[in-house]
Amino acid sequence: MTKTIFRNTFLVGMIVLAICSFLFFGLQYTQTIEETYEALRQETTYVISGMKLCGLDYLKGLDDNNRVTWIDADGNVLYDSEYENLSSNQGTNAEVIEAFESGEGRETRRSDSNGKQTMYYARLLDDGTVIRLSRPVAVVMYALIAVSPVLWVFVLVLIISGILAFRAAKQIVTPINNIDLDSHSNIPYPELAPLLDKIEEQRMIIQEESGQREEMRREFSANVSHELKTPLTSISGFAELMAAGGVSPDKVTEFSKDIYKESQRLISLINDIIKLSRLDEEADLPPKKDMDLHDLLLRVADDLKPVAGKNNIFIDVKGEETHINGVDQLLYEMVYNLCDNAIKYNYPGGKVIMETVADEKSTKLIVEDNGIGIPPEHQKRVFERFYRVDRSHSKEIGGTGLGLSIVKHGAMYHNADVSMESTPGKGTKITISFPKTED
Repeated sequence: MTKTIFRNTFLVGMIVLAICSFLFFGLQYTQTIEETYEALRQETTYVISGMKLCGLDYLKGLDDNNRVTWIDADGNVLYDSEYENLSSNQGTNAEVIEAFESGEGRETRRSDSNGKQTMYYARLLDDGTVIRLSRPVAVVMYALIAVSPVLWVFVLVLIISGILAFRAAKQIVTPINNIDLDSHSNIPYPELAPLLDKIEEQRMIIQEESGQREEMRREFSANVSHELKTPLTSISGFAELMAAGGVSPDKVTEFSKDIYKESQRLISLINDIIKLSRLDEEADLPPKKDMDLHDLLLRVADDLKPVAGKNNIFIDVKGEETHINGVDQLLYEMVYNLCDNAIKYNYPGGKVIMETVADEKSTKLIVEDNGIGIPPEHQKRVFERFYRVDRSHSKEIGGTGLGLSIVKHGAMYHNADVSMESTPGKGTKITISFPKTED
């Protein structure tokens, strides 16, 4: 944090210094250019006075750092202090044209003779000729730098800014690092109080959630142990009796069926635990793809018809072709569990309705039955793992207690919402709402 504050503070200082330097040297450059033109104007006046007295001899004897050029009315060079045989026509240059028109002219451009950026000043004489003085811009720049000790001041300011920025960063960060997050007794800046309160609130939430997760983990471990132990105990007991030879031949078949039944229950439990683990970790799941949800309902209804027929339950599928983006295998398991529960917890001769409904905001999958229903005090917990409203009834009809938990986690994987309406003795309606996805 110290480095960040130092870097940002120092960067701001450098930017401000750069802007000030740009403005300063810009103004200085402009002022120096104007002063140079004024000097050329004054020197031109002296040259013209000398020419009136001595003519061309004055120009030839003139010892000046500036280049002096004498041009006639046709633009021809009568004299040039640097080039004896300058043959190019100078009448087309802007400063010369301006001098012929208004009496004097000036321009800064690259010289055709030496290729340097040059300042030109020209003045019209009484005889219709033009005298022009010029000076390279580089000379002006060198003079500007030579007379600008402020550069060293800028360097010194930059160094001092770096030192002060580092000290300021340390002074800001040190009290923050010394804050006691447990007592909040030494808050250096009042502005930090809301942040510290938020940190404390988040810490309390994390601790509470950690405690809840630990409690859920213990409860899950205990439930898994119990659910696994029950069928294993039955299998072990039956097998022990058969191995001891204390079972009559007519009971062997019955015991074998019980062992098979408990084995299937154990396999179903393990499979559901694996499914939940995969959902928790979102691992090994096939990619989502476009699929017809109504077609999925028809497949589930067809697969559960034999089970429904045994219980004299009628399955009805409503709706029309509805597409969502999802995992076919996972959605099948979700719908299968919902419909299977609707059959198991129904009255003989009951009915199960599966329906798809689509609108502008969502696609809904609805599974409704007219069975025994769920008491209000249990409705919030039926999606928990291994939670059963009536354990004795659940044991009679089978099941692992993980079906609705798989539905809940599968819905979360698809960013869907699950809602339930249930009235004891009248039935249950569970709705899964899938959000519309952009094409």
